[in-house]
Amino acid sequence: MKNKYQQERKGANKADQNRPLTVVEAGRKGGLATFAKLGRPWFIEIGAKGQQVLRSRYPGMAQEWGRKGGRPKKPCLSDLREPGK
Repeated sequence: MKNKYQQERKGANKADQNRPLTVVEAGRKGGLATFAKLGRPWFIEIGAKGQQVLRSRYPGMAQEWGRKGGRPKKPCLSDLREPGK
């Protein structure tokens, strides 16, 4: 059974099919392969483990981050540079 992504790629022209995968496409392909190999229960299990680690590293913060829309992101280099440089 082909997923939506595979059906879209089938309709692409030959020039598109010969180009290298983008990072997003590679991630999607790897995720789908992992899902096909290990199934939904495995993803549920690793998600629960990740939640436990998050709560042990940052006790009491998960609820606050949830209210704010998610855990804060690390600053990127452009955020650290002084304006005008």
